[in-house]
Amino acid sequence: MDLYYETERLTLQILLEKDAGRVLDFYLQNQAVFEAREPSRPANFYTREYQATLLRAEFQMVMRQHGVRFWIFEKANPGQIVGTVSFQNVIRSVYQSCQIGYKLDQAYWHRGYAREAILRVIPVALKELHLHRIEALVLPDNLPSIRLLEGLGFEREGVCRSC
Repeated sequence: MDLYYETERLTLQILLEKDAGRVLDFYLQNQAVFEAREPSRPANFYTREYQATLLRAEFQMVMRQHGVRFWIFEKANPGQIVGTVSFQNVIRSVYQSCQIGYKLDQAYWHRGYAREAILRVIPVALKELHLHRIEALVLPDNLPSIRLLEGLGFEREGVCRSC
């Protein structure tokens, strides 16, 4: 698996600890939007040190093939993170499955970037990580995400009522 991929308009790359400042900026710019849809975060989440620790841990996950997070950049603006797409909770053995997650800076919504990035990394999961199943967990009221996933060929299988 490579650390860098391209699409027509985007680059997708695995970041290192030295990129913690850019990652922190991304989260700070989108804090209200992300916190409305994600679990609560530790008090020190919005610090450079915490983000550096996460990036180190994510790199180790890549090395062990337990997961991977690609950070999304526009080719026209390579210094600004516009989003992320990841494969998490990789289960090996007969299942060879994972969960996909993604988020975009709200300033970049409705440009097709999530679709473009996901279309690029699905072959990485299937061919390079040798996974057979990709699942997505989406809140039932997140209609844009549901439409995106259905447009990519994902099928609705159930609702976790106690989540």
